[in-house]
Amino acid sequence: TRRHPPPRTLAMFGVQQHNAPGHVLCCMCGVGMPPNPAGMCVDCIRSQVDITDGIQKQCTVLYCNQCARYLQPPRHWIRADLESKELLTFCIKRVKGLGKVKLTDAGFIWTEPHSKRLKIKLTVQKEVLNGAILQQTFVVEFVVEWHMCDACSRAAANADQWTACVQVRQKVEHKRTFLFLEQLILKHGMEANTIGIKSQPDGLDFYYGSRSHGLKLLDFLQQVVPVRARHDKQLVSHDANNNTYNYQYTFMVEIVPVCKEDIVCLPYKVSLGLGGVGPVMLVTRVGASFQLTDPSTLRQIWVAADQYYRAPYKPIGSAKMMTEYIVLDIEPSDMGRQRAGKYLLADVQVARLADFGVNDVILHAKTHLGHHLNPGDTAFGYDLASLQIVDPELEKYKHGVQLPDVLLVKKSYQEKRRRRRQKGVARGWKLQRMDIAEEEAAGGARGVREEERRANDEELFLQELEEDEDVRAQVQIFRDASAQPRAAAGDAAAGDDDDDDD
Repeated sequence: TRRHPPPRTLAMFGVQQHNAPGHVLCCMCGVGMPPNPAGMCVDCIRSQVDITDGIQKQCTVLYCNQCARYLQPPRHWIRADLESKELLTFCIKRVKGLGKVKLTDAGFIWTEPHSKRLKIKLTVQKEVLNGAILQQTFVVEFVVEWHMCDACSRAAANADQWTACVQVRQKVEHKRTFLFLEQLILKHGMEANTIGIKSQPDGLDFYYGSRSHGLKLLDFLQQVVPVRARHDKQLVSHDANNNTYNYQYTFMVEIVPVCKEDIVCLPYKVSLGLGGVGPVMLVTRVGASFQLTDPSTLRQIWVAADQYYRAPYKPIGSAKMMTEYIVLDIEPSDMGRQRAGKYLLADVQVARLADFGVNDVILHAKTHLGHHLNPGDTAFGYDLASLQIVDPELEKYKHGVQLPDVLLVKKSYQEKRRRRRQKGVARGWKLQRMDIAEEEAAGGARGVREEERRANDEELFLQELEEDEDVRAQVQIFRDASAQPRAAAGDAAAGDDDDDDD
């Protein structure tokens, strides 16, 4: 027999040895192939194993043709263009069963835009038959169904086809409470599910397509303002065959008719129950309950809605009755030891701004604004000496009540605003507003008066936001881009005036 030289000897003479891979026969069809763990060729493996088994080949997606958005379950709507990366990602996430395989490639297959079909080609890999890795390509078809989203449905719905109505009322002469409540609703997104919002003379009506949405708003109102509520339902239709009933639910929400900066006279029994405070108290804060402050002693109490309605009382003075005063002198009481939060008790001497320089009438009082006022400042307050208070509860106090001449409420910034208006400086911010269907305005002089009152309430509310940082922290304020050029022009004009003065 002929013996072959060893490999080392061949390498010494420069002879290269090539180890070509061997071929084996497929156990199914007998075709020669490189060896693999399965012992079968690729065609036979594909005929025996389908790695796409269990993966959805047809899916359904919901599309709103009004706003061109797709529904990403459960409730989120996304915007994506045809054959975009965002739409491809959205479609892949909708395919069930892809977690069992490894996705290596994906792409769109062109379809007619009006066909309501989306097709994507996916390439996947999976380990099969003793470690062999099989790669396979398949097509997934998506059927696009038109379905209006909630926002478009509310825009197109009839406001009269409601299931729940929340009627919010407050029996006061202004609507500043509802302007503040509107900002709280927008901040927390409570207007999202409304079918419609209508304005009423003493409040707002919120219409919903579901009773649960009305209950959600009711719970929210009870957390932000002092209210009492009652509810009722009315039968709309009844199907005797399947024993179903359709009701319309109405929730009546009444806000306490006490607002910030009002003065109230506590009933005698209520004053005794609260430790003998009052009787004349100033409303300093309003939330889920309202805070009463005695400006002469700095005693503060919180009154809840249910506590108020057990013995209700009405304000004896509101913001429109306030008079503007000028501060002549102010000195902290008891060496500044009497404090309550941001308030400091002080003795103050004031004069009416309208009488300043005309007569020498000086009024003395105690105030809680010791930290805020300085000599020369102006402040708003109630002239109790000339204000005719007719309240039978005052006569029930045995020792009588000695009312002060003046009760100061807050610092005035009217002069500062007047100078800003003269310079042409506008507000650089604005507020978001809800889409409220206003009631039909009356014609003639009455309609003009209502429009002026509405504009005055809005201006007073904006001024309160500028003055009170606690109220400003509860609302969302947005930059007004349209006011920036006007403000810049006003600043330039002010600079020119200063140069002229020099």
